[in-house]
Amino acid sequence: MIKTFCHLAAVVLSLTLVTVMPASAEEMIGTWLTANSDAHIRVAKCGKAMCATVVWLKDAVDPKTGQPPVDDKNPNASLRSRKIVGIRIFAMEQDNTGSWVGGIYNSDDGQTYKGRLSPRGNDELEVQGCAGSLCGSEVWTRVK
Repeated sequence: MIKTFCHLAAVVLSLTLVTVMPASAEEMIGTWLTANSDAHIRVAKCGKAMCATVVWLKDAVDPKTGQPPVDDKNPNASLRSRKIVGIRIFAMEQDNTGSWVGGIYNSDDGQTYKGRLSPRGNDELEVQGCAGSLCGSEVWTRVK
C-alpha cells in the first residue's frame, strides 16, 4: 500500500512539474506536420518570438486555377494573391507563465485567432486557437 502511494505521489509530482515548467523554444524549433497531414509548418526563433511559416502543402496545385494555392480568403485584398507556401501564420511570444501565446492566422478562412503552443514531448506540439470563448486545438507531429 505504501509502495503504491509513493509511486502515485511520484507520478502526480512529475505531472505537476511537466505542466508548470515553461515551454522552451528549442522544444518547438523544427518542421511540423499538421493534424490533417495537409501542410508542413516550420517553427523557428525570430527575435524573442517563435514564428511559424508554411513550407509545404499536400495539395500544391489549386485544381480550380492550376496554380499554387493563394491566400484568397484574406480580409486584406492586397494579400489575396500571395502564395500560401511562405506565409507566416504566427509570431508568438512567451508570456509571464512561460507559455507561447499570440495570434495564429488560418488561411482556410482568412481569420486570425488567439493562439497558444504547448509541446507534448519531443515529437508533438499542441496548437490551440480561440475565437472569443470558443477554443479548439490540434496536435502537430514533428517531421523527421
